[in-house]
Amino acid sequence: MSLETHRKTSFAAVLGGSSLIPREPITRASSVSILLALVLAGAASAAQPQAESRDMRLVGFHGLSGRGAYQPVIHEQSGRWIAYVGHHGGVQLNPQTGGMEPNGTSILDVTDPRNPKYLSHVPVGTGSGAQMVRICNGKDLPNGDGRKVYMLRSSGHSSHEVWDVTVPQEPVFLVTVAKDLNGTHKSWWECDTGIAYLVSGVRGWRTHRMTQVYDLANPAKPVFIRNFGLPGQQPGAKGPVPTGLHGAISTGPRGNRVYFGHGTNSDGILRIVDREKLLRGPREPTRENLLYPEVGRFRLPVDYGAHTVFPVIGVKTADPATGKPSTRDFVVVTNEALQEGCAGPRQQVWIVNVTAESRPIAVAQWTVNENGSDYCARGGRVGSHSSHENFTPIYYGRVMFIAHFNAGVRAVDIRNPYRPREIAYYVPAADSRGVVATNNVEVDDRGYIYIVDRGSLGLHILELTGEARGAANLK
Repeated sequence: MSLETHRKTSFAAVLGGSSLIPREPITRASSVSILLALVLAGAASAAQPQAESRDMRLVGFHGLSGRGAYQPVIHEQSGRWIAYVGHHGGVQLNPQTGGMEPNGTSILDVTDPRNPKYLSHVPVGTGSGAQMVRICNGKDLPNGDGRKVYMLRSSGHSSHEVWDVTVPQEPVFLVTVAKDLNGTHKSWWECDTGIAYLVSGVRGWRTHRMTQVYDLANPAKPVFIRNFGLPGQQPGAKGPVPTGLHGAISTGPRGNRVYFGHGTNSDGILRIVDREKLLRGPREPTRENLLYPEVGRFRLPVDYGAHTVFPVIGVKTADPATGKPSTRDFVVVTNEALQEGCAGPRQQVWIVNVTAESRPIAVAQWTVNENGSDYCARGGRVGSHSSHENFTPIYYGRVMFIAHFNAGVRAVDIRNPYRPREIAYYVPAADSRGVVATNNVEVDDRGYIYIVDRGSLGLHILELTGEARGAANLK
């Protein structure tokens, strides 16, 4: 849609979609809440500057009821494309019910990306959000019900749970996988095996973010495998506590590697683990057993973390020393900016060569070129936060999309991983405070790009245009 159309529809979209007609009757009190939200949305829209873009255009938009968003996942099911969006903590109006609800998971039909339709919101009772979400088809899981679709999500900071989302407008709770935790975050779920790597804070461990490995081949009957972390994080350890886990990405049985990213904006570690040894090796959390599956480790400089570690394996490139054709393995490590403005080290993107896993080495860095820009003077965080995580061949080994807070989303050409270069960007119009907080980004298997805002700017659906499309494997 055009920017003008986006502005005209944003009043309705911020309340949950293009229509304000709820499924259930609205009380007089909630009508007042809706009217107030409309007034606030109108005031915010009037203050928004123009969006900025190069070779990337807005296709569709949804306000997500003004809920701050973290992880989007887009999944094809029953001939439809469904977006699942995890939210940060907070409470907002659900226009479908007319009531205020603690933030949880939003579910939207994005089959027509120009007209996203809000299907349901699954709240979390604690009010602390449900940041993370993963989806698997029952037919792909070894012991799943082939007729069903399952959602794995964090529930606040205290548990992980599975829902039946076969009918996405009517989610049904199935089971709590892990509970009584003191932390959760970016988990990973292998749909072909059912193995899940849950970021958890297990009581007794010395960190609020380590790994719990579960077998969710039958999501209704979780099977615990083991707890895992860096030596020094385990119960009874002494000395300094290594930096906590941010998230993991597995290449499954075929790749036999799990890549763990530790740290946020400091003390970053990329840890490379043999998946088979992790699952089959000794499980007692001793120092020796925690080191047993590790095959490599890359430490970032002390002022940088590892929010997202995305493996790009089997890249055909030229050896930088000889110029001869070669095949190399890389991991794209994205740091997370926590500070507003430009004080302190700039969190950015690192390309790490992991071909020799025991000796990983950074071969390139990338961040937004600020020449001629004013991002440092704008409100909000300045620097990177996360990358997309879908392995679709449309972009794999070709283009990385980086959520860059007040600089929106940036498309980076990595076909030559030694010389990453920006080829496109989209920065949404700011909120009434002049802030953009593009938090996370994901792509679908059609090539659409989805960005969500940490504040109240909702979901933007984008596509590459112009010369940037040539870098992707788009039909």
